[in-house]
Parts: sequence; C-alpha cells; structure tokens
Amino acid sequence: MRAVQVTTLDGPEAVEVADVPDPVPAPGQVLVEVRAAGVCYPDVLLSRGEYQLKPEPPFTPGAEVAGTVLSAPDGCDLRPGDRVAAFPAFGGFAERVAADPAVVFPLPDEVSFEVGAGVPMNYLTTHFALTRRGRLREGETVLVQGAAGGVGTAAVQLARALGARVIGVVSDEKRADVARAAGAHHTVPADGFRAAVTELTGGRGVDVVVDPVGGDRFTDSLRCLAPEGRLLVIGFTGGDIPTVKVNRLLLNNIDVVGVGWGAYWLHRP
Repeated sequence: MRAVQVTTLDGPEAVEVADVPDPVPAPGQVLVEVRAAGVCYPDVLLSRGEYQLKPEPPFTPGAEVAGTVLSAPDGCDLRPGDRVAAFPAFGGFAERVAADPAVVFPLPDEVSFEVGAGVPMNYLTTHFALTRRGRLREGETVLVQGAAGGVGTAAVQLARALGARVIGVVSDEKRADVARAAGAHHTVPADGFRAAVTELTGGRGVDVVVDPVGGDRFTDSLRCLAPEGRLLVIGFTGGDIPTVKVNRLLLNNIDVVGVGWGAYWLHRP
C-alpha cells in the first residue's frame, strides 16, 4: 500500500510517499480502509523529532482517520463496510491502518469522511480540556487563544454548546471570520487582547482560558483570569514554552492546568 512516511527528522518538507507492506491487524484489532486523514500539529512536531513521543524513522504518522471497515474481530460491534472515524495514534497517513476497537467510532451517513477525520484529535482534546480539566460551568466566560485553528475552533464550538460566553483571540480579520463562524460571541486581536478582554468583561476577566499557543501570550492570558479562573495549557504553537511565577496563582486564586489528553487516554482507553 501507499503511505506517507517520515524518513528524516527535517520537517514536513522531508516526508515521502512510499510503498510499504499492508498492516497486519493484531488479535482483536480492526482494519480500516482510510478515505481521509486529519493533519494536526503533533504531526508537524513528529516530523521534526520534537514531539514527546519519538519513533525512529522511517515511520508513518497520522493520528486520526475516517474510512470503512475492512475486517473486525469476533465479538466486535463493527462489521466490514461500516463507515467509521478512528484514532489510531500512528499510521493514519496510509491506505489502510489497524486500530483497537475502543478507538474506532461509527460515523453517521450524513457526516463526510473529511469531517469525520477532523474530529478525534481536536474535539476529544477540547472536550477533555473543558469538561474534566477546566470544570467549565454554564454561564462562565471562556477566552480561546488561536480561535481560528483546529483546537481553537473546536474549543469555540464546544464551549458555546456547553453554555459559555466565548471570546476568541485571532491574529487578523480573516481568522476573526472563522472564529465567529464557529460560534465566538466576540473576537479580539492578538495584539492588545488583554485590554480588549478587560473591556468586554467590565474588568472582571474570564473564567477559563484555552491556550494551545503559549509563547508570549501566556502571561497576559493569566492576567485575563477572574478570581478562581483556570488557564488550560494545551500546546505551544507559538514556539516558546512559557514559565509562570507561582505567586500570581496564590495572589489571585487561579489555576494553571495541564491538558494532556493523549497521555490521559493511553492509560485509560
């Protein structure tokens, strides 16, 4: 079969399409014919050897896919021909991939393969972030950094669905349109977002910050929090991993909360 492989750790430009052996499902695994695969930020990091998991090249990345079931183990609810989305963690950038049934989900007929492939990483991460780690409650206000990105748009949609007021931080007007289309009540520019948030909240601040960006926005995100607010650390697309002076947490009764959905899920499939 054809597969996209990382052969050297030189970034996305160095990936190659290769002919590789078909995957052989382990006992109990489902074999999926891939119709679409989601590309997410960890795939970029993997291609550079900068992700927390460091497989030896050559390897096939691709954490999330959608397609049809080719084979399924006895006792499984899935059948050959079923439309599914799946989270195999690796191997998705290929014509076929094997995965545990626990991470293969029925895909309704009205949901396209392209949409299905974009759901597992961003939406399960964000659902875990907002509901379990962030303890979001209806009526609270959520600030979403990178609100036009993959995690960002998922956070905007889910926070609004959970009854929150949503403010999206974006870098330009085109991205503001994306965030508003996802459901943001307000959008503010990344340059000077703290002052804009202060004005929008009447000086109170926000209850939750969803931060997949990090970098130089982090400190002002902390300063945007209302008392007992929570900043959810999801990633560092801004490049730099920030640090925090913990006296800020004590003085304002705020939390900085790590969100590692993959690390959580791996031990609790």
